Amino acid sequence: MASRYEITPSCLVLSRHSHCQYTYDSNGNIAGSANTRAIPFYNIVWAELLEGELVIDYAAPTSKSAVRAASLRYPIENSAIENVTSWIGKLVDRAYGPSQRRKRAKVLVNPHSGKGSAEKWYYRDVEPLLKAARCTIDMVKTKYGGEAIGIAEKLDIDAFDIVASCSGDGLSYEVFNGLGKRPDARKALSKIAVVHIPCGSGNAMSCNLNGTYSVSLATLAIIKGIRTPLDLISITQGETRTLSFLSQSLGIVAESDLATEHIRWMGQSRFTYGFLIRLLNQATYPCDIAIKVAIDDKQSIRQHWAQEKNNHEATSDRRGYRNLLDDDASASSGNDDGLPPLRYGTVNDKLPDGWEMVPYDKLGNFYCGNVSLNKILCCLGG
Repeated sequence: MASRYEITPSCLVLSRHSHCQYTYDSNGNIAGSANTRAIPFYNIVWAELLEGELVIDYAAPTSKSAVRAASLRYPIENSAIENVTSWIGKLVDRAYGPSQRRKRAKVLVNPHSGKGSAEKWYYRDVEPLLKAARCTIDMVKTKYGGEAIGIAEKLDIDAFDIVASCSGDGLSYEVFNGLGKRPDARKALSKIAVVHIPCGSGNAMSCNLNGTYSVSLATLAIIKGIRTPLDLISITQGETRTLSFLSQSLGIVAESDLATEHIRWMGQSRFTYGFLIRLLNQATYPCDIAIKVAIDDKQSIRQHWAQEKNNHEATSDRRGYRNLLDDDASASSGNDDGLPPLRYGTVNDKLPDGWEMVPYDKLGNFYCGNVSLNKILCCLGG
């Protein structure tokens, strides 16, 4: 019985017979049958000739929210090797497009993250997919909080393409700050892609960047991912400068996270518990907030939103509200290698022109988000 394989516009179709007819689903895509198998290009992670066989490695769906590494092998006659080699090149080109192949990954696994399942999920779901994609892997299990800061600070950035955190959002936070402490911080932050595999209590980074809470689907998204710029936020407390990538909060949201570290065994439910306790106690967090208004009326806000909605400028060319506030810190002068200086200083400096200080004596929550879905919504499955 002969095998046949063909590249279509959207997927690879494999047949057990030399002649077959393809069926199509309601969307016009080729559907598998008893004699055919359709694999989307997105799921194909590698193909090669190995010891006289065509080997196709792919992510096989096991459910709507999970995939596993799988492989197909077909014997190849010597007379067909040249044609098959050319075919493999076309297949891998279609499977990866502009995405980098065979990424070099520094993987950090926090065994205590969430309910303590990160290490198990890494060996079960993550490593097999990375190996199937022929990624280079250097895995480290973290032993204590803050260790990833030192790892990222001393990382050989020429030896890796990505740093992947198998954890909650906290480990990625440490990686960003470790890279930010380097003398060559700008180069390190622009060269190394910081990625997240959701294994913790809070997994908002994966929710926003990978579009999933699934460990295996997130790994596949990283394998096929394209390096994309992400704005970072600087937080200062005294002389300490910290980088934030996800959200910045004071009050009930912050305490719902930090004050429930001792009940990590509850998983994501600890955030809900912490929030409700403080809500019932009507906790307040007095503070003064310095504000600069960028747009002061609803009509202008609507116009700005409509303008941005229709802005199809490449993500790599966009820098937030550069034209609106001229507030792009990367354009400021200073050390060309380290982090750029703070344009507006810190709370210890004089308030810049155009800003005003507003007191809030009964503040319950102050929250800023740097991504589409904030941490609390992602933890609650929203």
